[in-house]
Amino acid sequence: MTASAAPSPADIMPLAQIMARLRDPDTGCPWDIAQDFASIAPYTIEEAYEVADAIARQDMTALRDELGDLLLQVAFHARMAEQDNIFNLQDVIDGICTKMVRRHPHVFGDSEARSDVHTQWETIKASERAEKDADRSALAGVASALPALLRAEKLQKRAARTGFDWPDLGGVTEKIAEELAEVEAAETPEHRAEEVGDLLFAVVNLARHLKVDPETALRNANAKFEGRFRGMEQLAGEVFPTLSLNEKEALWQQVKQKGR
Repeated sequence: MTASAAPSPADIMPLAQIMARLRDPDTGCPWDIAQDFASIAPYTIEEAYEVADAIARQDMTALRDELGDLLLQVAFHARMAEQDNIFNLQDVIDGICTKMVRRHPHVFGDSEARSDVHTQWETIKASERAEKDADRSALAGVASALPALLRAEKLQKRAARTGFDWPDLGGVTEKIAEELAEVEAAETPEHRAEEVGDLLFAVVNLARHLKVDPETALRNANAKFEGRFRGMEQLAGEVFPTLSLNEKEALWQQVKQKGR
């Protein structure tokens, strides 16, 4: 390729052809043939998380590989749909291209509203939902399969757009204190589980008001805890499980100070 030559367009058809071979009822792979949308969905979610993990680790080689795995999931679902005469991979590509053009009138259309593109995006999305969904609720379309923290945040954002929201942090923190008190007062396992859920929902609300992504914040907290715990294990060696709680706390503080 010369310096002036345009790069070749990406070609997804080889992947589609491989998927068609794998799903061939006569000569394909028995495992691939046996799958359906429901059985493949968990793998699709897992691959999306592995993409996020590669990004968090800033591992671009892994990101390339994980994006390929995620793209395979798209081809897999599209092939199953094509075999059922519902839609095909080209329909998926055409659909997302049309949607992206429609949702960016400030780029592809006459709109010049570049200063508030988020509001414009949400308005267009709401109009799309109204056209295709009989559910007119402000909460319509928030997928039930989303991770719980993410879904809680999305539900709260949707509710907030209708004016149902705390005006300041004071109300949010008071609600957290109220929910914590209700957890402490709960007397049955079922009631405690319900109140802990309410408490978590209230904490997500606090994160939203502080403009903190709760999923990322908890992921970072997990990583911090894991790093410190592994540090304790390394300091203590094989005797770690036999140490008293006070001894483990001393190790925790040592690792914590070292990390600072």
